[in-house]
Amino acid sequence: MKNKGMKDSSACDDRTYEIRNDNCAERVRLYDHHLFKDMDWPNTEDGRYARAYLEPMMQQGSRSFMSNVETTLLLARIDDLVIPVTVNDTEYDNAYVCSPYTHYVSYAKQELIMLQKPMLEKGLSALLSLIGWGMKRSQINKVAHVNNWLLSTNLYPAMSGDQAACLLAAVQERYPEHVIVFRSLCPGLHSDLTARLTEAGCRLIPSRQIYLYRAHDPNFGNSKSRWLLKRDYELLAKHGYELVSVTDMTDADIPRIVELYKLLYLEKYSYHNPQFTEQFIAAAMASGTLRLYGLRKEGRLDAVMGYFCRNGVMTTPLFGYDTAVPQSVGLYRMLSACLIGQARENGHLLHESAGAAQFKRNRGAVADFEYSAVYERHLPWGRRWCWLMLDRLLNRVGVPLMRRMKL
Repeated sequence: MKNKGMKDSSACDDRTYEIRNDNCAERVRLYDHHLFKDMDWPNTEDGRYARAYLEPMMQQGSRSFMSNVETTLLLARIDDLVIPVTVNDTEYDNAYVCSPYTHYVSYAKQELIMLQKPMLEKGLSALLSLIGWGMKRSQINKVAHVNNWLLSTNLYPAMSGDQAACLLAAVQERYPEHVIVFRSLCPGLHSDLTARLTEAGCRLIPSRQIYLYRAHDPNFGNSKSRWLLKRDYELLAKHGYELVSVTDMTDADIPRIVELYKLLYLEKYSYHNPQFTEQFIAAAMASGTLRLYGLRKEGRLDAVMGYFCRNGVMTTPLFGYDTAVPQSVGLYRMLSACLIGQARENGHLLHESAGAAQFKRNRGAVADFEYSAVYERHLPWGRRWCWLMLDRLLNRVGVPLMRRMKL
């Protein structure tokens, strides 16, 4: 897929890419768990959010909040931005948010069922096992992720391409044996970042097809999509559900919230997604790092969502419902309609992540592709080949296939 802000990064060459400028070293400071107490947190909306979300994780470790995420967390300060950086070496059982192996092998194997072609699925599964063996040999998980909030979608602050290049240079200098990755980049939303990072030598490797809902545009969608959303929202009254906010929730709801997320995102989708703990939910409720809403009926919480907003975009890393409730009741449809209503009220573009493709298209969402910007040119060939393979395979085969199948 080509874009004005993208270069063809599939070629393997030995050109020298300039990723530093005269004052990059002075602009970026990295804080580990020993130094972060010295952090001068910016008194900005993004700075306050970063402190509320990241400070507890720096103090208590990632596994206290996501049971299947083991990583070293650092904070990068550049100008008035605080950016989380996660560093890993192996951890092949980690959630995909900080494990390329899990993303491209373990998770990919589970999604083969979407092809609905058993013989093809079996063959591709064997191929992925072979590729996975090679990826472990090449240490694919020896990686530092920049702007990694350990969520399915990492929203970006108002970061310039030059700031991204400086972060790349600083992290690569601190971890010279690691691949450097910026996840969750969409050229349509991050043209400056993708252009500058490709200029600095990064490959843009596809990660998934995503859906964007321009809820902030009153003319977006057509009459059919608006009718479907109206019908979905009317299901609340039909089935006796009430939309409640976090002010109507208590600590007693926390185990149920974790359960509802687990029923959908882990049991129905994949245990390779982040496995949020009760402590994560409690922290989100107390600090407001996620805006929580739920569907309650006769005192029982049957569906929940938690979203956050950054730089004009909102996304929902927490989404779940009671899958034992008959599908005809429409909990997913109700919750999705409420989410789109929140996006319209906030005036934000809604990043709906991946999955449920036809459902989202029918309600007006538009497909786009999400990429990881990967810098590996400083490493020996034995460490680089798997990234080159992913680059060529996914850009030349994966993206056209996903477009054709509308996944």
